[in-house]
Amino acid sequence: MLASRLLSTAAYLPPTIRQLLARTLPITKDAEIQVNGWVKSIRRQKKVAFAVISDGSSEFGLQAVFTDVTLAKHLTNGASVRLSGRLTDSPGAGQAKELQVSQAELLGGCDPETYPMQKQALTVEYLRDHCHLRARTREIGAMLRLRDSTTRAINDYFHDNGFVHVHTPIITSNDCEGAGETFRIVSSSDLPVSPTPNATATAPTPSPPEGSPSEYFNHPAYLTVSSQLHLEAVAAAISRVYTLSPCFRAERSQTSRHLAEFWMLEAEWAFTASVADLCAVVEGVLRHVLRTHAASPDMAALWRAKAAAHPKSASASTDAPPDRLAALLALADAPGAWARMTYTQAIAALAAHHTATGAFAFAPVWGRGLQSEHERWLAEEHVRGPVFVTDYPAALKPFYMRANADGGEGAQGPTVACFDLLVPGIGELVGGSLREERLGLLEAAVERHGLAKADYEWYMDLRKYGGAPHGGFGMGFERLISWISGIESVRECVAMPRWAGRMLL
Repeated sequence: MLASRLLSTAAYLPPTIRQLLARTLPITKDAEIQVNGWVKSIRRQKKVAFAVISDGSSEFGLQAVFTDVTLAKHLTNGASVRLSGRLTDSPGAGQAKELQVSQAELLGGCDPETYPMQKQALTVEYLRDHCHLRARTREIGAMLRLRDSTTRAINDYFHDNGFVHVHTPIITSNDCEGAGETFRIVSSSDLPVSPTPNATATAPTPSPPEGSPSEYFNHPAYLTVSSQLHLEAVAAAISRVYTLSPCFRAERSQTSRHLAEFWMLEAEWAFTASVADLCAVVEGVLRHVLRTHAASPDMAALWRAKAAAHPKSASASTDAPPDRLAALLALADAPGAWARMTYTQAIAALAAHHTATGAFAFAPVWGRGLQSEHERWLAEEHVRGPVFVTDYPAALKPFYMRANADGGEGAQGPTVACFDLLVPGIGELVGGSLREERLGLLEAAVERHGLAKADYEWYMDLRKYGGAPHGGFGMGFERLISWISGIESVRECVAMPRWAGRMLL
């Protein structure tokens, strides 16, 4: 066993540029090292050539110095290379280290005349059209590394708080949110065959065996919109669970906040009995994420890019990206809990502002959902920071949310024990609730929402057999990345975005 472990550690990978620049590896002064990557820029002089090499591991590339200019003869932007040489202190400005190249191998050439990723500014739409190459840009590369470091921060938080990560199903038999915006799954063998000009040359699709179900699973199946119900089943045995997994929603919204395929952080835990407890955990996760990225070069790079795209003006100094970044990072260690207000209080504040200014396209009325403009105003103008809005009308929310004993002060109807976290620049970031653990009330809610009771027998069983008070939340991961990075559209917060009318790659 010991021998096999020694063998596994002996077969090492060459250091990444990030590791080299961070000086995390013991490298002797005159040691020959190997660097793999792509050429980001090349500059040739008569007796020396300079290239910046990136392997995607870091916001910063490594400057390679060719005192033998023939070694750089075939290098062009975008080409992949393997370089060998000595890592030395750099006498030039802009970098602490540089590679004095002794050997260079061109692994994959790149024609500079046809290479789509030229050095000039490229529009967002152009990069979407070249989605397979856009990870080579500084902004998308920084976003992908930010996704990675955020995922690790989330995992660390939940691990430290006793949660177990669970892999939940992607294929489901229910629409958790009840909105009807699901993608239905159909086996390719069940699809109708379209006639073709050369139909005789096409093998017919075999008929299903006699007696086989009309549905592949003998039941309609969908791509999941949420892992909540499955997490609830697991949380009835393993009391604290979470997942970060893909979700799918077939809504046709074209806003900057919506994707058809997205990632969702969801957590469920038993033996919690107040919305305040749920809000405290959500706040804890987000504070930890922000604290982890206080010195993140990738987060800083994305905010610098935003500042360059939106130059600071005297008339809008408070909205400038550097100020927003500072305010964002300050939330990590802000004294006191983030703001809380009930839905009824939120409607009262919105209505007063609308009466005074006529600011909203949609008049705020008790019993109606909050529009994006309402959410943004509450977070950006009224509170000027994150705010948990709690206790929404029961008619606006799904069947599984726990009914409040009374609507609360000023409420005009029954409410449920739930919350949405609204943040500046985004609006809704997180939604959660206590789950209805009282069997009789849950059965009544299923019937009231017009759901088939037979489809939720298993969900009722969780209450029949040792059901405990429990709750949880869901957080859109791309929205989280948008919030902490300043990226305006969630379509630039994922490697390969999909939305209505467009599937890239």
